Amino acid sequence: MRMPGRKFWIPLLVLVAWFGGRAWYFSPAFGAEDLAADFTAIRADGESFQLSELQGQYVLLDFWGSWCGPCRRESPALVALNTATRDKLTIVSIAIERDSSAWLRAIKQDARDWPHQVMDQTGSLKFLGGEVSSLYGVNQVPTNFFIGPDGKIIGVDLPLSEINQRVNQ
Repeated sequence: MRMPGRKFWIPLLVLVAWFGGRAWYFSPAFGAEDLAADFTAIRADGESFQLSELQGQYVLLDFWGSWCGPCRRESPALVALNTATRDKLTIVSIAIERDSSAWLRAIKQDARDWPHQVMDQTGSLKFLGGEVSSLYGVNQVPTNFFIGPDGKIIGVDLPLSEINQRVNQ
């Protein structure tokens, strides 16, 4: 039996490198069982808060952008999750934005009425290089981190329905 020639192996290696590298690139810096990194941020209402202040409760870090179609389409499900779990889960929405006007408009349009709305300012949306998104290694949006009362990450990019089930167990 004859082995496939070079013309077969080179494209195969390119595909493996592309998809393997892509998966590595889009993987966040933290995963399940890691302790969530603490940060301080200014909310849309001008108040300062620190993530560690929320320890002892379930927290969902929701990285999104007003410019992101999939993020905006997910907003009604987030609003429903917030309504269903308001007393058990705190949503912290971290918008990766260049300026605040589109962000504030999107919060109102999408009825994101929870208090922890944060803008993670970036100079380039191409690289999502805000301070908090860089801390968490966020390379695509939407991305979420579900954090338990002990401050450890339970899961990354979990479906909102699964988060609802876990919080309401």
